[in-house]
This record gives sequence, C-alpha cells and structure tokens, in this order.
Amino acid sequence: MQDMKAILKIVNLKKYFPLQRGILSRHYDFVRAVDGVFFEIYQGETLGLVGESGSGKSTIGRCILRLIDPTEGQIWFQGRDITRLSRKDMRPIRKSIQIIFQDPYSSLNPRMTVRHIVGEGLKRNTNMDAKARRERILEIMEKVGLLPEHYDRYPHEFSGGQRQRIGIARAIVLNPELVVADEPLSALDVSIQAQVVNLLEKLKEDLRLSYLFISHDLSVVEHISDRIAVMYLGKLVELAPTARLYNNPKHPYTISLLSAVPIPKVGRNRQRIILRGDIPSSLKPPDGCRFHPRCFKAIEICSQLEPDWKDTGSNHFAACHLF
Repeated sequence: MQDMKAILKIVNLKKYFPLQRGILSRHYDFVRAVDGVFFEIYQGETLGLVGESGSGKSTIGRCILRLIDPTEGQIWFQGRDITRLSRKDMRPIRKSIQIIFQDPYSSLNPRMTVRHIVGEGLKRNTNMDAKARRERILEIMEKVGLLPEHYDRYPHEFSGGQRQRIGIARAIVLNPELVVADEPLSALDVSIQAQVVNLLEKLKEDLRLSYLFISHDLSVVEHISDRIAVMYLGKLVELAPTARLYNNPKHPYTISLLSAVPIPKVGRNRQRIILRGDIPSSLKPPDGCRFHPRCFKAIEICSQLEPDWKDTGSNHFAACHLF
C-alpha cells in the first residue's frame, strides 16, 4: 500500500476528556479515550476499525471530522494539516469528509422531510438553485434505493433500514472523498445489515469513496474492509490487510477476538479464548501493555514496558513483546 496515495493520515492522535469535581469544577484527571494512534487511509480503501466498546473507535471518527478537537497529534487530509483549523477554514473541507451515524433515527431531524435532510448540505455548501438541488436529491435517493415518492416524507414514516439509507444519502450528496461510517449497522436488524453493506460497497465503487468503517462486528468488517486496525483501550494493537489479519493474527487481543467469530470457511480452526476480567478504565490504564491484565500469553515484561509498534512483514503491524 506504500505506493498508493494516502487520503488521510493520523499522527500520534490523542484525545483526553477532563474530569471535574468540586464547587469550582477544577480538573483533577483525564479519561484517555485515544492515546497516541497512528494510521493512514489510502485513496479508494476501506479501513476497518474494531475493538470493544470504550476502546476509543468513535472518538477517533469524531476527531477526524473535527466534531471534537484532539488533545494532541495531527490529522492530515489530502496533504493538509486540518488539526487546528478554525470552523470557518474547516467548512470547505467538511464537504469532502462526511459521516454516517450509528442510530439512523436519532441522527435524523424528525421535523424535516427527506428532501430537507438530504438537501441541507447542498443548500449550505453549493450555489445550486432549487431545481438543481431537487434533481441532485432525487439522483442520490435513487442511488441509495429510495423512491421518488419518499421525497416529502418524514423519518418516522420509514423503517430502520430506510432511515439509514437516508443517512447515507445525506453523507454522499456532496460527493465526499472520505466517509466515516460509525457503527452504521449496529442499530439495524440482521436481515437488513447485508443490504446496507452491499449498498456501501456499491457506492464505494461508483463514487470512488474511501471509508473508515468503525464496528465491533468482526464478520461484517472482514467482508467490507481492505485493511483492519484493532484498538484496545485507546491504542492500536494490530493493523494488517484483512486476509492476513484473519488468517494469521499476531496480537493476543486480536487472536481472542477472532476466536469468538463463527467460522464458515473450511480450514479455519480456532480454539475459543475467554478473556478474564473487564476492559480496564481509560482513567487509569495499566502500566506496560494495556492488555496484559487480561492476556493469556502475558510475561513479566508486559506489565513493565509498553511494547513498540513493529512491522512483522507484508504491511502487518502489531504492538506486542512476544515477537
């Protein structure tokens, strides 16, 4: 992937949320939601970002869109550092980076019809007249599988899958280059999830999109992603092309996650690994490797020294003392 163009580059990204107490609301500590993350997304690529709840996946997505400001680090988009841009300077860039939210109902304004929801970005960011906006909205509605008669309907008149299609239409109407899909399937019935995944893949091909696909569902991530990054407690622990990660995982955390995934393909043999305990608090993360209190392969150095990020070959990276 090194010879491909990186559309997004994340360098040592950190996001700490301050905790306050007392009458004067003084800061006394921080929740380390994201704590030194590096990765790139290439043109036309889908990078899957997986991990348990509370690992910092969605926080990264919101930092990329500058919905929240990072504490430290850099976010480079199309060769430009957008980390500290003002809201005014970010406005033209937002057309190129869009998001699909997790809950297709709460993310849609119940007082707005489909044409207002999908067309709001056009009205704010283009000089299109009303006729051109209508034509563009209907074109995008057709691309996501909505009918012309849905144009003036409200969100409550749709099913969950249709609402998510509205959210997808809103995200792609401005022809973005990068779409952050933040758990876009978790609120949908299993019977609808495959339809939405197929739609996202078709749109990626037709519109030449790049995706950051955030999910906890490893089965879906395997299907849609070109590469997969695995997060644990605010840090990346492994990053690899999809086939390499699933067939030869390196980090014990990745191994344990994959051991819980049903295996439909012949030749995959895995023993179920049960992790002991719960994910530690990001307020006081463990010393050394953050996974060591739950790791079934931990050795003494794991509790003392944070492992380096290592290239194990063929664009397969991991942070572990065992190799």
